[in-house]
Amino acid sequence: MIVVEQYKGVNVTEQSVEIVERKGTGHPDQICDCVMDAISVALSQAYLQEFGTILHHNIDKGLLAAGRVEKRFGGGELIEPMELTIGDRATFTAFGREIDVHQIVLDAAKGWIGSHLANVDPERHLSYRVKLAPGSEELTDIFDRPGSIREANDTSAAVGYYPLSPTEEAVLAVERELNSERFKSLFPDTGEDVKVMGLRRRDELDLTVAMPLLATHIASERDYFARKELIACQLRQFVGERVARFSKVSLHYNTLDQPGRGLGGVYLSLLGTSAEDADSGQVGRGNRVNGLIPIGRPIGTEAAAGKNPMSHVGKIYNVLAHRMARDICQSIEGIDSAYVMLLSRIGDPVDRPLMANAQLHMAKGRRASEVAGRVEEIFLREFSRMGEFCLSLAKGAHRIC
Repeated sequence: MIVVEQYKGVNVTEQSVEIVERKGTGHPDQICDCVMDAISVALSQAYLQEFGTILHHNIDKGLLAAGRVEKRFGGGELIEPMELTIGDRATFTAFGREIDVHQIVLDAAKGWIGSHLANVDPERHLSYRVKLAPGSEELTDIFDRPGSIREANDTSAAVGYYPLSPTEEAVLAVERELNSERFKSLFPDTGEDVKVMGLRRRDELDLTVAMPLLATHIASERDYFARKELIACQLRQFVGERVARFSKVSLHYNTLDQPGRGLGGVYLSLLGTSAEDADSGQVGRGNRVNGLIPIGRPIGTEAAAGKNPMSHVGKIYNVLAHRMARDICQSIEGIDSAYVMLLSRIGDPVDRPLMANAQLHMAKGRRASEVAGRVEEIFLREFSRMGEFCLSLAKGAHRIC
């Protein structure tokens, strides 16, 4: 069923207060999401290569338990490695042949860590606990049934929206800048564990940023605060040049710091992530699939990362809802913004949702009824391409984390 209607709420940009968060590359929750989804992509491709089809798996249960380090100005040592638990379900045997799931999983996890966390050695700084088992007969049977479109393995809902608000764009841009190749070349003494919190009060934006400095690069407390000020100046310059549409932008960086307290008053890291000794991570606690945690928006509860891309609507519909909202706004004049909600019913084909709902915030003088037919066409077009879309998810073509 498809329902197109007028959005009757107050658009987020018209509200007095807006709060948006983003967890960056080295945040423990983000690490979990990205690693588990990298494993799903690797398994999907291995299944295709070995068996010619993607088999049942869900790698969406993961925990990164913090390790222990000893830090000092100028360096430090690893005392206890971080532990990454990789859990849930996978297919180990099909068509009379076995596949080395354990090795595929470990290679994918270590590959992502080695490629994205410059100061973390995936062999030395982490231990791994792979806790995967075959799925239930009913859920694995979905992949044995005829047809290229799989049946939904859950009754679940997802929501997407477009466009991003100026606050959301600012928060996303700041984190991506701080973890960009350009910024890290300027400040190689910064870690990847970035967190940005944006607060908009009417037309003023307040940004709070956390990002550690690497102990191996910082010789003293005085050195730390000197580097911190240089980084803050560079960040203010970036915000001034790239963050527009606000009457005032305030920036606050590493606000727990307190001069005179030595190591207790500075944000130092040995490996660039707080998972080294301060904070554990878990799948589903990080950003939504559009890269943000928007407090004032509808947010689904499904963790998309690591779910299989063929039958698990917790991944498929989360990504597709944002894509549909974008296509609606970009293809049809007179729509200022759109929310898309998709609902599956377990056992129904994923290209036939129980409900596809578009809520449209129209330009002044326009009505949703004027464009309802064109919106329905976009829904039907995307549903007709579901097989192609699922395969693109399986290749990692759509950013999940």
